[in-house]
Amino acid sequence: MSEVDQEKNRFSARAARYARVGANMGGIAARLAGARFLGLPLDRGRNAIELAAALGGLKGPIMKVAQLMATIPDALPPEYAAELATLQSEAPPMGWAFVKRRMMAELGPDWSKRFAQFEHHPAAAASLGQVHRGRAHDGAELACKLQYPDMQSAVEADLKQLDLIFAIHRRMDPAIDTSEIAQEIGARIREELDYRREAKHVALYRAILSDSDLIRVPKPWPDLSTGRLLTLDWVDGGHLLTHKDAPLAIRNRLATAMFTAWWFPFSRFGVIHGDPHLGNYSVFERDGEAGGINLLDYGCIRIFPPSFVGGVVDLYNGLRSRDDDLIVHAYETWGFQNLTRDLIDTLNIWARFIYGPLIDDRVRSIADGVKPGEYGRRQAFEVHKALKEKGPVRVPREFVFMDRAAIGLGGVFLHLRAELNFYRLFNEAIENFSVQRVAAQQGGALAAVGLSN
Repeated sequence: MSEVDQEKNRFSARAARYARVGANMGGIAARLAGARFLGLPLDRGRNAIELAAALGGLKGPIMKVAQLMATIPDALPPEYAAELATLQSEAPPMGWAFVKRRMMAELGPDWSKRFAQFEHHPAAAASLGQVHRGRAHDGAELACKLQYPDMQSAVEADLKQLDLIFAIHRRMDPAIDTSEIAQEIGARIREELDYRREAKHVALYRAILSDSDLIRVPKPWPDLSTGRLLTLDWVDGGHLLTHKDAPLAIRNRLATAMFTAWWFPFSRFGVIHGDPHLGNYSVFERDGEAGGINLLDYGCIRIFPPSFVGGVVDLYNGLRSRDDDLIVHAYETWGFQNLTRDLIDTLNIWARFIYGPLIDDRVRSIADGVKPGEYGRRQAFEVHKALKEKGPVRVPREFVFMDRAAIGLGGVFLHLRAELNFYRLFNEAIENFSVQRVAAQQGGALAAVGLSN
């Protein structure tokens, strides 16, 4: 059998797995509906394991969705969240024969002449595509991210599975109305398929972080990029966790770089990297030691309305000064509706957890005595318990990736065992803040790279 035929069989098998997963999840949903109709107890642990087993066979974009959902309090039942959090986002790499056909489709029949060198084997494989190392004719080292074939259909199939997950959740008397969450995830995942847009994200971050010596952003190569091929500078770097036992000064330097890479673009330009997991950055060396971080992936970038950024700052100031009116104003700005005293108190559980280190003006860890994988779990349980008595509460769509970034960053700080004054870092980020200033800076930065909100 030829390599091309093997690849066709591989992707045909993936399509068959999608059909099987739909049937498996439909069976779980039907069983839950029957149990509820008959008043029978639900075995959530068993159902969660079955769901994770069904989804685990896909190893496609749904893994990214599942891991995201596991970070949002009560977006899924806790048993489901725990199972889905164990899944890995991986996909089988394309073989060389298939890569050549894909590169020809993107850059034309003479595509190989546009590179001085192009490695046959991928340097990395992920949920939407794989990365090949190359070299430009001027000697520059390149990273070429090539999208797997027919990923638009795969993503749409995954989003249908997500709808089934939410349908299952609705039959469990949820505390959260997930309708806007589903819309937000669908919009962001679809954006990730557009590599031209991702190239603009890279250009945007290069401009925003150009003055930082702790953060490096690769340069995009537009002439070697298309809607399904993204070519960037290759940036050398090691894994962050190799530095978890480094001297405290180095660990703090890396944590400061991470904090700056996420909070500075958000507070000044209303832009945030919505997926801060360990595979999206590496550590570069300077003078023989860890000098800072390389930002590697720009598919999941969220551009917020300036008013939402204002709500984040208002909530911070309201919690710090115990100004209930400002706190309520912040939640309303975000889009929370029908706020009652009990609901505000419940939302404040999560808000005080996220903002706690930013309000405390001292050198400290992000959360004392907490393991990286447990960051936020106790607070999420408290929120779940309280909302069950008052829900369902509709979560505004902008909250999804804001929450993901906060939890992801907290986990990184715990891995590094960083000890920083997060209060000072945050207040430096929001210095001279105003919604009008964010609007002006965001508009200018987006226009410069050809993006719009």
